Amino acid sequence: LLTAVVVLERCGITINTITLGGLAIALGEVVDDSIIDVENILRRLRENRKLSVPRPAFAVVLDASLEVRRAVVFATFIVTLVFLPVLTLTGLQGSFFAPLALSYILAILASLLVALTVTPALTFLLFRRGVRGDGEPRLQHWLKRAYAGVLGLVMRRPRVLIAVVIVVCAGAFTRVPFLGGEFLPDFREGHFVLQVSTAPGTSLKEMVRLGQRLSAALLADSNHIATVEQQIGRAELGEDPWGPHRSEFHVDLKPMPVVEAEGMADEIRGILGQFPGIQFEVVTFLGDRIGETLTGETAPVVVNLFGDDLEVLDRKAQEVARLLEAVPGAADVVVKSPPGVPRMAVRLRPERLTQFGFRPVEVMEAIETAYQGTVVAQTHEGNQVTDVVVILDEAARETPEGIGDLMLSSPDGVRLPLRELAEIAPGSGRHSILHEGARRRQTITCSTSGRDVASFVADAKSRVAAGITFPANTYAVFSGAAEASARAQRELLLHSAIAGVGILLLLTVVFHHPRNLFLVLANVPFALMGGVLAVWVTRGGEADGASLTLGSLVGFVTLFGITMRNSIMMISHFEHLLTAEGLTWGPGTA
Repeated sequence: LLTAVVVLERCGITINTITLGGLAIALGEVVDDSIIDVENILRRLRENRKLSVPRPAFAVVLDASLEVRRAVVFATFIVTLVFLPVLTLTGLQGSFFAPLALSYILAILASLLVALTVTPALTFLLFRRGVRGDGEPRLQHWLKRAYAGVLGLVMRRPRVLIAVVIVVCAGAFTRVPFLGGEFLPDFREGHFVLQVSTAPGTSLKEMVRLGQRLSAALLADSNHIATVEQQIGRAELGEDPWGPHRSEFHVDLKPMPVVEAEGMADEIRGILGQFPGIQFEVVTFLGDRIGETLTGETAPVVVNLFGDDLEVLDRKAQEVARLLEAVPGAADVVVKSPPGVPRMAVRLRPERLTQFGFRPVEVMEAIETAYQGTVVAQTHEGNQVTDVVVILDEAARETPEGIGDLMLSSPDGVRLPLRELAEIAPGSGRHSILHEGARRRQTITCSTSGRDVASFVADAKSRVAAGITFPANTYAVFSGAAEASARAQRELLLHSAIAGVGILLLLTVVFHHPRNLFLVLANVPFALMGGVLAVWVTRGGEADGASLTLGSLVGFVTLFGITMRNSIMMISHFEHLLTAEGLTWGPGTA
């Protein structure tokens, strides 16, 4: 373990929860390498002590170590191959699990090196004068007797046991198609992030008032919320340049049982649903960061509509949103750039501009100054610089009459109000136009409640395909956590298939008989059966079924490696007893 830590440090990888998880998984195999070597050496030393002419202790230790070395080496190499697909994961999933796989592989390789060199040397130094006592330790003796009793029952009716195991295994694997899918398991953080949006153009004062009402409702209606913090808007040059119409609430929970914490998201949604006219999303902090890394959105389900006509995109986005809301398990359905935002339409009259000698660019710049402001000077107070901005009074910007009174000057000195040069009328428009890949985009996001993301997306895709007809050059693309999970699973399965070829080649080198190779491979599905049942019983954190996450798949990879290792060690020992020591196969040998 220390060797693995040193190598990780040299590679620039920090010791964190992920790398510690890899070391913890490897701990059993790290200890097992030395146990196998020491146990075989001590057994051979006891047998040597009973001989009429005992051999030198050095020769006994050397032969005993070489006896198990082949199996230990190949078992370690095969386990390393098993974990290579996890190490080669790309993207966000690679960032999560590659350090775990690397720390695991480094630990077992270092353990192999120690077991091949240090362990035999220390065993010889400590037991070169022989082993005290002729018998085994009491615990080991008791365990062997118990195992012999169980093995005797098995050997009397082997076909019955095999039939029962096959039936149970088949039953477990029939559950696999019904397992849900998640990218990562839910993190029990005790903290929620609420993304609350109102109509673009909402004033800062109004958003503060709304935030106070929301915060008071959250604290009053829930006994599990400790604090609520509101953050309004963003800096203009910040990471997320939101306007004051969008707020982010950070909700800290009080310590509570896990069962109660799992229902807090729905409880918060129920409170927010009492406020009309707002759109909201309820996510965890890590879920927020993971979602933004994957798609730029915080929600786990993202539907992007691409096309050229904004009106068509808006209309189809509303249809998709209504369909998503009808899917069981849908929550927080939000259209990211909704139309209908109030605006003031100013249409220049070219004939009037020409008549009075006004240039269109100058008129538009004046309108921009009226609404956005223009920096005309700066003031200095110590090391603090403050811009002086010219902008039209807020009250004048809100009515056609107010903006129409804006006085303009032509290059010839003619002064006229804007109403004489343009048609001014209130209307509706959009706050922003989204683009991706040089195409216009409208985005609908959605969370899930009481249902896994994979089955939800599959259901939503089928409903959208059957219920919505898109015109030419307009189409929908699903993305988010479900697509990332499916992509990671495909990548893991592909890399596992490649690693499987290498594992088969190594197994053919290890075993002399194809029957033994078959026995090793036959053990794998029986071991994975337990993993499938465990996922199903624990229900994957979902209320209505189990969910297979990327973390679960990594767990299956670990289980696969341990199963292969144990099978190789046992069957290699059987081969040695039959070929090297001349024993006959039977219950006594087993």
